[in-house]
Amino acid sequence: MSKFFFKGRKDARQSHINHGYQTKAMTKAGSKKYPLNLVVTTELRKQEVEAILAEAKLYANIKVDDAATVQEDISELDVLLSKSGTQLVEKTPARNDPCHCGSGNKYKKCCGMS
Repeated sequence: MSKFFFKGRKDARQSHINHGYQTKAMTKAGSKKYPLNLVVTTELRKQEVEAILAEAKLYANIKVDDAATVQEDISELDVLLSKSGTQLVEKTPARNDPCHCGSGNKYKKCCGMS
């Protein structure tokens, strides 16, 4: 006679893979491991883009293609350069803190009147 212990359903915990969650760390575009893929039409433009990359400390594979039908594609670089940084908002003082205008009064008696 074998002992059988019922531990519940095997599929009680659903897999996170089926729901589209990314389990690995995000890849950072423009790094040494994941360089940008850019296409330019002239060598002069390639040098300009390399200068922009050096200033922004990014890495890219730049392909020079001078065919008449090929268009320049540096959209990946534009996206990274146009990202805005974190915006900091000054916190309003608490009611009993000194007012930030410099009057010496409490905030509730000076600028905090509603």
